[in-house]
Amino acid sequence: MRLDHVSYACTPNELGDVVQRIGSCLGGQFADGGRHPRFGTRNFILPLIGSVYLEVVTALDHPAAEKAPFGRAVRACAESGGGWWGWAVAVDDVTPYEQRLGRAAVEGIRVRPDGQELRWHQIGLLDVITDPQVPYFTHWETDPDEHPSVGESHGIRLRGLEMVGDPERMTQWLGAPIEHPLGDVAISWRDAQPGDAPGLVAVQFDTPHGSVCID
Repeated sequence: MRLDHVSYACTPNELGDVVQRIGSCLGGQFADGGRHPRFGTRNFILPLIGSVYLEVVTALDHPAAEKAPFGRAVRACAESGGGWWGWAVAVDDVTPYEQRLGRAAVEGIRVRPDGQELRWHQIGLLDVITDPQVPYFTHWETDPDEHPSVGESHGIRLRGLEMVGDPERMTQWLGAPIEHPLGDVAISWRDAQPGDAPGLVAVQFDTPHGSVCID
């Protein structure tokens, strides 16, 4: 189990501005990741040091975005103001999580602009919708050389996640302390303020021009 990626949601109209803003803040250039035809979404990708990546994702005006939990979650976050909506950990085998959650993992497909298909299975999105602090689990079936983290990182490393929530709940969900899948990524827990919902609220990055926090 390891940290795979963090996701920032916005509306389709905001997509270009958000990609430009975050890329400028970090000193990196996003690449068009293409579309998730089964989820009704599309994303832009920024590879990071350490086999981790950052995505900016939006829900399209497409029936799949109304049906798929991923599309619904992204749209709900974007329409409530946007921001960090979720994070994912990669696992070598989804079977234990299917058994624990009592349902099958869902196949994911993303078609890049160059026509290359990326495939994986994921599980836990329904739980993220009801408890946004927890990550979902993903098992990549694509060649490791095609993983979204492969590419120019511009010297950017994800240094820390700031959460609102319950560390004990996170340990129960992961089956291990949260530090296990995050390696050298620091975790901090923010005291909930009135109106705060559990979830990922800020991400810290190390960049060639210094530390940057995006909330």
